[in-house]
Amino acid sequence: MATLLYNTRPSLRPSRALSMMLADMLRDPKAAPAQPTPAFAPATDVLETTEGFELHLALPGVKKEAVNIEFLDGQLVISGDRHNPAAAAKEAAATATEDNANDENKPAVVAPEAPAAPKFRRVETNYGSFTRSFRLPETVNVKAISAELTDGILRLVLPFDTEKVTKQHIEIR
Repeated sequence: MATLLYNTRPSLRPSRALSMMLADMLRDPKAAPAQPTPAFAPATDVLETTEGFELHLALPGVKKEAVNIEFLDGQLVISGDRHNPAAAAKEAAATATEDNANDENKPAVVAPEAPAAPKFRRVETNYGSFTRSFRLPETVNVKAISAELTDGILRLVLPFDTEKVTKQHIEIR
């Protein structure tokens, strides 16, 4: 007579065994890194309307001064930088100690210690520099491109050039 073993954890209570099985199933298959990557490509949606194209780039926490948009040789190039909070805190602490070292003639003032830089335990967002390039069709009016950064979404409107003829039917006489 064969014995089927269906519970590999017989010493556990049934409810705890079920909880452990669920935890195993729901665990992330890919462990998140503990350090941010130096570069990334922002998620982008491309929409086409009757007036032209729209690009929506997800750039949460990026200021408009940190984004650069250029048109070069038929390509729209969007680049910039998103600083991670740990690096920003370290730079601020280094700048503060440099400033204190430069003030030799001033009386020593005991300043409160700067808070320690946060440590990443899990990184699921992207930090660092980013660049996205899009080859634009000739039907886009490059001079009328507009951009707006609102609520972490960079919205670019690329209107069609109404003066260019892309399709025309020619009748035979």
